[in-house]
Amino acid sequence: MFDIDGVLMQTKNPILPHAPMVLSHLKDHNIPFVLLTNGGGQTEQARVDFLNSALSPSVSEADVGVDSDSTKLLHTSQLIQSHTPMKNLVDKYKRVLVIGGLDPQARDVALSYGFKEVIRPIDIVRATPNVWPYTRYTQHELTHHSLSATESKIETEPIDAVLVFNDPRDMGTDLQVTIDALCSDKGLFGTRRNSGASSPSVPIIWSNMDLLWSTGYPIPRFGQGAFRISTRELYKRLNDGKELEDTVLGKPWPVSYAFAEWVLGEEWRRINGSAQKGSKGIVPGLGVRPKEQLFKKVYMVGDNPESDILGGNDYGWETILVRTGVYKDGDFERNPKLARPTLGVFDNVWEGVSAALKANNIE
Repeated sequence: MFDIDGVLMQTKNPILPHAPMVLSHLKDHNIPFVLLTNGGGQTEQARVDFLNSALSPSVSEADVGVDSDSTKLLHTSQLIQSHTPMKNLVDKYKRVLVIGGLDPQARDVALSYGFKEVIRPIDIVRATPNVWPYTRYTQHELTHHSLSATESKIETEPIDAVLVFNDPRDMGTDLQVTIDALCSDKGLFGTRRNSGASSPSVPIIWSNMDLLWSTGYPIPRFGQGAFRISTRELYKRLNDGKELEDTVLGKPWPVSYAFAEWVLGEEWRRINGSAQKGSKGIVPGLGVRPKEQLFKKVYMVGDNPESDILGGNDYGWETILVRTGVYKDGDFERNPKLARPTLGVFDNVWEGVSAALKANNIE
């Protein structure tokens, strides 16, 4: 099980030569692997197409998007983004406000999952420009990437839930709109209920709570977790000191590792020729762990002790920490409470996985 940013990639650049080497080696030896990332904001297909192009220079333009095991390191079913488990919420919520990510990609993701009505902050700004007068949206974006007021029905129809898919691209707008939804009267924008409740007007589900992530800058940058902290503090101040009740997915929470275990099992079945063609909905519910334990040992390979390593340890997996991302030597001395990897700390993903294979007598 691999994290992506800081393990295989640094933003849009592959970590060479180790990332392609390790995936090719596992594929050649029929060892199942899956990518589990707290990133997102685009469809799984788009992300896999990009990763195949970046990690497999030999793949031609004609091969991109073609689900052929012979030409690609990865196929779409091997990628779990932070919001991928939200597919399980389609039958629960019809009209959702999706926060984070780029327009129109984030809306496309939610629609591809099956949500019937997907509202974005840009739709709210277009319908009611005074909702946040300092928005960064250009007129071109408002014209081409948003729904009209007639289409979005912002002032007449309430939303059912707030789904935070990815890091905000316009923190001010997204923060205001999210708070408006949580403190509204039954999810209708432009209204405000009485303050003082821990339960928001509509539920909010975060795809992850990573405070920091590796971008290639010398110091890790703020992630979705910083947005969650800001939202929770503002909600508390507007609701008589009550703590916001919310739901968090992503690493290090068990719900995402349980989802990943299902997906890893399907990858094992695919390799062994026992997967059901075109099967969907393999996960019966969020947080439900498979009854059939296919693996004696699973390794989580990550760069962040507070998400990858903590989550893997808590779930009962072995863990490998690499030095190519968030973690820096001396972090355990500076913060002794950080989760430590069970196998060790390695310079790169190839060295870590090689050590795991050797420990299990696999060359």
